[in-house]
Amino acid sequence: MSLYLALKFLHLVGAAVLLGTGAGIAFFLYRAERHEAPASIAATLRIAVVADYVFTATAAIAQPVTGLWLVHVAGYRLEQTWIVASLVLYALVAACWLPVVVLQIRMRDIASAAVKEGATALPDTYWRLSRAWFWLGWPAFLSVLAIFWLMIAKPA
Repeated sequence: MSLYLALKFLHLVGAAVLLGTGAGIAFFLYRAERHEAPASIAATLRIAVVADYVFTATAAIAQPVTGLWLVHVAGYRLEQTWIVASLVLYALVAACWLPVVVLQIRMRDIASAAVKEGATALPDTYWRLSRAWFWLGWPAFLSVLAIFWLMIAKPA
């Protein structure tokens, strides 16, 4: 296998991990928050935080490495519009994702504390953080979709 194909494979797997992990976490937390007790929400958030560290963070680091290496190996110019747009969108994804991780950790801690106290509902603080988490997820998700399109179409 050529270096180009190996890098492209790793880059595509990383992109799939970013999109899949993000969508999966969003779905499971959405589901837990609407239909489950605080204990289920706390458990979902414990898993979400681990998944973000294990999968999302790893892929988030690998993406620019493999992407820039692909640019070099394939002979693209960094100033090409689709590459610049992808990098700008990737920076937006990172700017949304980093606060989301902090929010998830705080939400997990609040939900876990509520469970330990025997609460049957989560406090308003939790729901404020959850709304911020939700709204930060949308620009990140849409940006990842746009990056997928840019990588496929490579528009001028």
